[in-house]
Amino acid sequence: MTSPVLIVAASDDWPTDRVVIELQHRGVEVFRMDTVDFPQRLALTGRIDQECAWTGELATEHRTVELSRVGAVYYRAPGVFQFPQGMSGPEERFAAAQARAGFGGVLSALECRWVNHPTAMARAEYKPVQLAAARACGLRIPPTLITNRPGEVRAFAAKAGGPVICKPVASPVLIEEGQLKSVYAHCLTLADLEDLQGISVTAHLFQSWVDKDHEVRLTVVGERMFAAAIHAGSDAAYEDWRSDYGALTYTITTVPEQVAEGMRRLMDRLQLRYGAADFIVGPQGRWTFLEVNPCGQWDWIQGATGLPIAEAIADDLQGVS
Repeated sequence: MTSPVLIVAASDDWPTDRVVIELQHRGVEVFRMDTVDFPQRLALTGRIDQECAWTGELATEHRTVELSRVGAVYYRAPGVFQFPQGMSGPEERFAAAQARAGFGGVLSALECRWVNHPTAMARAEYKPVQLAAARACGLRIPPTLITNRPGEVRAFAAKAGGPVICKPVASPVLIEEGQLKSVYAHCLTLADLEDLQGISVTAHLFQSWVDKDHEVRLTVVGERMFAAAIHAGSDAAYEDWRSDYGALTYTITTVPEQVAEGMRRLMDRLQLRYGAADFIVGPQGRWTFLEVNPCGQWDWIQGATGLPIAEAIADDLQGVS
């Protein structure tokens, strides 16, 4: 009997559905859970002593999985813990801290395959960490500035000698007036450089513009790489392809060996089994690394190109190379 795979993801995450279906088609036992269900619809029992590592179980009303049997964990953006109504603010914050340390701590201690381990993901999500690691691993990166000082931005732009991009340092998504909004990368104009008052309120990331022929979403799963060239069909998409998905077309492409080797070193350095990396490919074919997302979307790329990413994730969870 194969070891069960534990899936930790939001219940409405449909790309995860594809991985679950693929595993079930292979006859793999799957226990899927969302941390939003703890502690009201999901229970944890964990035990450890001198003789045995962590044992115990995760249990819902209908299903149970023994922790010591878990062979792999697929961890992908689960929800936040939900507690019973009527708790005060301080009580809920205390309970959340206990849940993170207790529930999260027991799961994190499981010695099995992780795609990806949450502690590795947490560190890898820092763009400054990514850029430093990518540079050390031999990947080309654009000149970058992170600051909240307007004068430093003007000096950086003057030294760049060309366009400068401003982009979020962290997640580009925010909720304003009940609406979900995204902040996209954009080129600074002369007017922007003259009025930088808002820069001082928080950290901002700036990069020298890199001339591009197209961009590449490089999805890495274990030792396998799936490269899709992204071709922009509008000015907005050329500046940031996420701003105009309808104007994009995709083709499968190959990865230069030097880039592939750099990505292998980077994934090892960041301790990731999965990553969605973005590159700019210049007119002369030179690849420039922008970022790698340890929880990046992949399903739309598979749908557009047929690249077997869900199957590769299932392979990696089973330890199949």
